[in-house]
Amino acid sequence: MITLTVSNTIKKHNPNMKLGLIFSQVKFQENNELLKKLIENESHRIAGMKLEAVKDLPQIAASRDAYRHLGKEPSRYRLSAEALHRRIISGKGLYFINNIVDVINLSSLKTAYSIGGYDFEKINGAVRFDLGEANENYEAIGRGKMNIENLPVFRDEKGAFGSPTSDSERTKITKDTKKILLIVINFGGQENFEFDLNIIAELIENFCSGKEIIKQIV
Repeated sequence: MITLTVSNTIKKHNPNMKLGLIFSQVKFQENNELLKKLIENESHRIAGMKLEAVKDLPQIAASRDAYRHLGKEPSRYRLSAEALHRRIISGKGLYFINNIVDVINLSSLKTAYSIGGYDFEKINGAVRFDLGEANENYEAIGRGKMNIENLPVFRDEKGAFGSPTSDSERTKITKDTKKILLIVINFGGQENFEFDLNIIAELIENFCSGKEIIKQIV
């Protein structure tokens, strides 16, 4: 698996926070029609929500509070789960990327948690959940250079590689990915977290040919 620690700064502001780690061997697939159908069904459910109600979902509300306490404006640096929900309600729909990324997006829609998805073999050494630093280099997927100062980030020996807002180009999932690490971010310490992790693990098993799946709550 992997060693993950949380900085005292993040613990201080989020004493009930839990991180769910899911490791799995996977097989890349460009598309899966059944998976697309499940995403469309989940999107239809979310499309009936009012846009202003998204921020009140318990998982997202706790995440927004965490950002404010750490000095980052959640409306400017939207958490990935909130961004997905808002995109659907706004009628923009989701892009289908590949089976692994699509499972991560579906999992986030189902649970309302922001989920980091990483190519496990691109992570170097132990991981720490900490705050980004001023002028720290971070190339976000689809966003280019991103200011991560005071933003919660996951970092390894090479530096920051993921955040609840956007993951990085360095550890992103590609057609060559064989092993993945998912980090499910539960800022509010919501109950039934293990149940949600089981849902995600089942999706990985069914749609990513997941094997040797390991789950852990930190």
